[in-house]
Amino acid sequence: MAAKEDYYELLGISRGAGQDEIKKAFRKLARQYHPDVNKEPAAEAKFKEINEAYEVLSDEQKRAAYDRYGHAAFRNGSGFGGGQGDFGNFTDINDIFSEFFGGFTHTGTAQQRRSPRRGADLRYDLKLEFLEAVFGVEKEIEIVRNETCPRCTGNGAEPGTTPSRCRTCNGTGEVRRMQQSILGSFVSVTTCPTCGGSGEVIAVPCKQCGGKKQIRSTRALSVNIPPGVDNGTQMRLNNEGEPGVNGGPPGNLYVVINVTPHAYFRRKDQDIIVEVSINIAQAALGDEVEIPTVDGKEKLVIPPGTQSGGVFRIKGKGVPHLRRSARGDQIVVVDVGIPQSLTPEQRRLFLELAKTLGKDVVPQQAKGFFDKLRDAFGV
Repeated sequence: MAAKEDYYELLGISRGAGQDEIKKAFRKLARQYHPDVNKEPAAEAKFKEINEAYEVLSDEQKRAAYDRYGHAAFRNGSGFGGGQGDFGNFTDINDIFSEFFGGFTHTGTAQQRRSPRRGADLRYDLKLEFLEAVFGVEKEIEIVRNETCPRCTGNGAEPGTTPSRCRTCNGTGEVRRMQQSILGSFVSVTTCPTCGGSGEVIAVPCKQCGGKKQIRSTRALSVNIPPGVDNGTQMRLNNEGEPGVNGGPPGNLYVVINVTPHAYFRRKDQDIIVEVSINIAQAALGDEVEIPTVDGKEKLVIPPGTQSGGVFRIKGKGVPHLRRSARGDQIVVVDVGIPQSLTPEQRRLFLELAKTLGKDVVPQQAKGFFDKLRDAFGV
C-alpha cells in the first residue's frame, strides 16, 4: 500500500498555517477536484484525500494528534475518509456545494423562516363619485387584515408563559442527518418536524390567537383623496398592509380608485367634456347662455351662425392636475336642436323664412364632429 501523502503538503500549506489559510486552501482544491466538475479518473480519489486532510487539520485536537503522531494517530478507527466518525466541519464543504452545484442541503429554509420578513401588501378598491374625483375628498374605509395579537404581543404563548427552545433541533429549526455516498459522508438538512423551522415550541398557546401570533382584525382608516384622481389611480398607504414576520416591517396598502360616470360630464385627461343643446334661433342669431360646469353655472357666448357640433373651450374649468396647481379646461360641444313639432305660428314663421333661404343643397367639407374635437384638444 502506498504511503499517505502528508496532509499539509496535500493542501499546499505550511505547518504553521492558521485556520483561515487552511479553509482557503481546502476550498480551492475542493472546487478543482470535485467529481461533478473534474471528470478525470483520479479526481474522486484526490477529492477524498483533500477532504480527509481538511477534516483533520481544521479540528484543533485532531491536528495536534496528527502533528505528534502523523497518520498513525488515526489507524484505530477514528473515522476519516468515509468512516462513521464525527465530522464537525461539513458546513464548509456544503458551502462549496452550494456555490458550485446548487447545494445538497436546504440550510437556508429554517434561517429564512426565522429571519425578519416584510409583511404582504394589501389592495382596497375605492369607488368615488365623479365630482369627488375632481375635487378630492376624505373617505373612511375599513380593511380586514392580520394584526399582531394584542394578548401575547406576537410570541404566540399565553401571558405568563414563554415559548421554549425546541429540543428536537436545539433551536436551530433544522434536523441534520449523516448520510453516506460514493463521495464519502454528507449531511442532509431538513426542516424540524417538531417546531416547523421556528426553533421554538409553544407549550401553552395564547387563548386569543391559538399560538398563531396574529389575529384577523377589521381596521378603520381615513384616506385623503387628492383632487384630480382618475380610474385606476393607485394610492399607497405605507405600513398599512399585513404585519411583518419576526420583527420585519409591515407591508403597504394600495387604494385603487374607481370613478362612477357622471350624468353628463365626461373626462379626457384633465379636460371635461359636456354636450349642450341650443335651439335653431340661438344658433342662427347667437346668444349668451349658461353652461353647467363642475364649479357651477358659467356664461358662454354663442356666436351667430353656430353649427351643430361646434366646439367651445372654457379655460380653467377642468380637472386639477395631481402634481401641480393648474387645471384643465371644459370643452363644450353644441348640438343644434331641430323642433319635432311646431305651433301654427311657428310653422308660419318658418315658411316665411324658408322663402328667403332657397332650396339649393350645398356639399360640406369632410371635416366632421370628431375632427373638431381633435382641433379643440390640440391632438
